[in-house]
Amino acid sequence: MKNNLGFVVKLLVLSGLLSVLIKYAGPNLPIAATNTNALIIVLLPIVIIAIALFWRFQSAQS
Repeated sequence: MKNNLGFVVKLLVLSGLLSVLIKYAGPNLPIAATNTNALIIVLLPIVIIAIALFWRFQSAQS
């Protein structure tokens, strides 16, 4: 139970830090507000997770 609680706390802290970073440092990044950039930002995490899961699946098969 303690390991699960520690994991959740770490996840909340990292999530909070990422949120603050996006809120205050994000507007200073020179990224144009285009449809293409929005799609890349939204879909990139999904693609990265899909690749990681596929890689894990392939390594479990062998």
